[in-house]
Amino acid sequence: MTLLAVFTTLPNADSARDMARMLVERGLVACAQIDTVESFYHWDGAIQQDQEHRLMLKTTSERYPAVEAAICEHHPYELPAVYAIPVTHAFAPYAAWVAGQPGQP
Repeated sequence: MTLLAVFTTLPNADSARDMARMLVERGLVACAQIDTVESFYHWDGAIQQDQEHRLMLKTTSERYPAVEAAICEHHPYELPAVYAIPVTHAFAPYAAWVAGQPGQP
């Protein structure tokens, strides 16, 4: 079992809260944290600048496919950023709590 920190960004606080709540309620992630960030990126041939809300989601590699599918299904962006970073070191009781969530699989 590998712990993951999964990241995505959303356009506003309400959509970030809705996504976070949905993923936690489904048991796909143990925890969701929301930060406000300022993003610069190329889109439609121009540099864009937006305030966004970044979710950091705590889950396992086994649940990643279901997490990604749920994010993409409910995400308002045409091309959502969805990526994961493996957690190589974690306090064992905390890792067990993340892994023990009742979601899929």
